[in-house]
Amino acid sequence: MLPKYEILYGDTFPVLRYRLDAGETIKAESDAMVAMSPTVDVEGKLEGGILGGLGRLFSGESFFFQTMNAKRGPGEVILAPPAPGSIMALGLDGSREYSVQKGGFLAATPGIQVGTRAQNIAKGLFSKLGFFILKMSGTGTVFLNALGCIHNFILNPGEEIIVDNGHLVAWPTDMRYTLRKATKGLVSMVTSGEGLVCRFEGPGQIFIQTRNPTAYAAWTRSILPKW
Repeated sequence: MLPKYEILYGDTFPVLRYRLDAGETIKAESDAMVAMSPTVDVEGKLEGGILGGLGRLFSGESFFFQTMNAKRGPGEVILAPPAPGSIMALGLDGSREYSVQKGGFLAATPGIQVGTRAQNIAKGLFSKLGFFILKMSGTGTVFLNALGCIHNFILNPGEEIIVDNGHLVAWPTDMRYTLRKATKGLVSMVTSGEGLVCRFEGPGQIFIQTRNPTAYAAWTRSILPKW
């Protein structure tokens, strides 16, 4: 039997191939669809009402989802994120919610609710994640995308790790973390290029991306011709 889904072409320019049974649906970020079977219909849907759509806009996602429905028999869809980097499948059993960084959502099965949650003022201003971040809950599979490869840390109770916040992809919503300076002094902060970081405390599993979008964008601008 063919697998329900496959992540093809490695960690640089992958696509997600998802096989739909007759009448089955999958939702995805707007404009994620690359190709689909003729048995599948795609439409834009607003999940969570106007407030839900606005929350997703503030968290870096689109107002509407794409919903693909295999109305005329089994079929498949191929989905891709806009940036080069890994796609990861994260299974949720309803017992734990996950927070997801801006632009990290690609697709999800119908049992997954994609919402937003607000951070406090300090984390909203200084974490680079913004005041609103995505929240994944429910039962099913959510597909996340990242810039670069995805690596995970599994922390036991009391274990800690410090992560540059530009490299975060997803972490349990109930997992404790605090903001702190990466270095002891202002001069070191400026000369090292490291500002604020997130200090996580276990238990929990954190997913990070191997490239920082802000640094990647700066590097891209540096090599573009200056007219």
